[in-house]
Amino acid sequence: MHALIVTAHPLSQSFTHAVAGRLADGVEDAGHTAEIADLAREGFDPRFTATDIARFLQQGPADADVLAEQARIDRADALALVYPVYWWSMPGLLKGWIDRVFSQGWAYQEREGRDERRLGRLSVHLLAIGGADMRTYARHGYFGAMRTQVDHGIFEYCGARVSTSELLAPLGDEAPARHLATAFDIGRRLFAPHRERGLAEVA
Repeated sequence: MHALIVTAHPLSQSFTHAVAGRLADGVEDAGHTAEIADLAREGFDPRFTATDIARFLQQGPADADVLAEQARIDRADALALVYPVYWWSMPGLLKGWIDRVFSQGWAYQEREGRDERRLGRLSVHLLAIGGADMRTYARHGYFGAMRTQVDHGIFEYCGARVSTSELLAPLGDEAPARHLATAFDIGRRLFAPHRERGLAEVA
């Protein structure tokens, strides 16, 4: 099986990229294949333009770059997003990728007040890398808000199954090694039966 791992960080030596790499290592260690889509390096344009609005209104075709990203997802059995938390959400580059790529007519279809969810075959795995500690996220409800917005508001709306939703927050000096080990373990379990995912399960 095949996983598409999407990152949105401008620095190739960032911890975000290290986590994405270990996630891919875990997928491959389990006998599957993985592709890392580095949106910053690839120069994906996140701007939602008049062409994207026309596509939303079903009045024109999608741009070639959007079609290429949709084709990458269509080739994958699982989609993983690995990203740093900016202002208690995902980076604008990644949000713009979702805005443009998860378009009406491909990810979902609105018909006479009924929503058709088109990504039911896809499992989604989210690894958010936070700069604040878990107590801060819990005290203000930030992670719950992120899960409402991203897990439910985006992916579940399109019918995709969010199988992993992890916040990798600072844990002291041992945090980087622990988080890299967690990413590898999630990768190894990415295509395991639901009951075997262990720590990667969403409560």
